Amino acid sequence: MIRVLLADDHAAIRAGLRMLLATAGDIEVIGEAGDGAVAVANARALRPDVVLMDVRMPGTDGVSATRQIVEEGLAEVLVLTTFDLDEYVFGALRAGAAGFLLKTAEATALVDAVRHVAAGDGVVAPEVTRRLIAKLAEPHDGNGAGGRGGPVRSLPADLTPRERDVLAGLGCGLSNAELAAELVISEATAKTHVSRVLAKLGVTSRVQAAIAARDAGLA
Repeated sequence: MIRVLLADDHAAIRAGLRMLLATAGDIEVIGEAGDGAVAVANARALRPDVVLMDVRMPGTDGVSATRQIVEEGLAEVLVLTTFDLDEYVFGALRAGAAGFLLKTAEATALVDAVRHVAAGDGVVAPEVTRRLIAKLAEPHDGNGAGGRGGPVRSLPADLTPRERDVLAGLGCGLSNAELAAELVISEATAKTHVSRVLAKLGVTSRVQAAIAARDAGLA
């Protein structure tokens, strides 16, 4: 079972998400939170596989809560929000969220996203993917907000040639299965390579690795 924690300041939305996810069969909602601080506390206590995180909540917002959860290695975070403003999209992804989905997504898309994030794959709503790619291609602004056009990000010297290939694949948004097919290796081996690449880069999510790959000109 995939263990999920719901974080949203609207009880009705949490109730709806709980009912929706309960129909999946392989997903169990193990807790809820009405604000970011409680989400972090509950993630520490319950250790879910995935936190479904709203962005705009009272007190500690979803981006700050995501950063804490990811930095502590408590769970993967899938941001689920009504707002697709760039500041929320890029803030959440740079904070370490494994995915960003809008609340207008179909029920099947949400369930699939939870499964993908739990499996270690990144998910970004189709509505914001084009803007995300465009943003990554912009010149650096001095705060790490851009992608190409500024100073090229240097990669760790101990990245092996195969790990550079894996990083390039992450920059193109490939899943573990797609990496395995592209590099002619097993999916388990691809997953191991991804974990090593994340560790060497000092990042906690595939999306952050993809940003690093584009910053370095690999994708």
